[in-house]
Amino acid sequence: MDSSRKKGFAEKHDASDTPDATIHGELLTRVKNNELPCAVAFQVAGDLSATPGDVGRTMDLMNARLTKCQLGLFGYAPEKKIVSSRMPDNPEMTAALQAALVDHRLPCASAWEIADRFGVRKLVVSAACEALGIKIKPCQLGAF
Repeated sequence: MDSSRKKGFAEKHDASDTPDATIHGELLTRVKNNELPCAVAFQVAGDLSATPGDVGRTMDLMNARLTKCQLGLFGYAPEKKIVSSRMPDNPEMTAALQAALVDHRLPCASAWEIADRFGVRKLVVSAACEALGIKIKPCQLGAF
């Protein structure tokens, strides 16, 4: 894309950045109303053996909106986020969350790994983070 691109998500990136052609082409077939759910973005990454970050960057450069975060943190109308606060039932999960913090924040990828390790839904992990006052950042797709 050139420096005349529209303002929006693309502003997060250098003006000389260009979208990955393969990812861009695939996203064009899946983006509806300029939006794409988080789960579909990860499916695109898997289908193309691309990183989630590359898919997110390409979405930004397309000024496409990411919706329905799998951790429930954004992209749900009308409330925007759907995660609620709930202390974890398992004290080992609390310890795992604390151990995975980077600069007092839990990376999204670590939240997914902890959900997998404890056999719970991703929303259970994000609810525990809400209850414990832990911010989840950065997003694997670059949304936050």
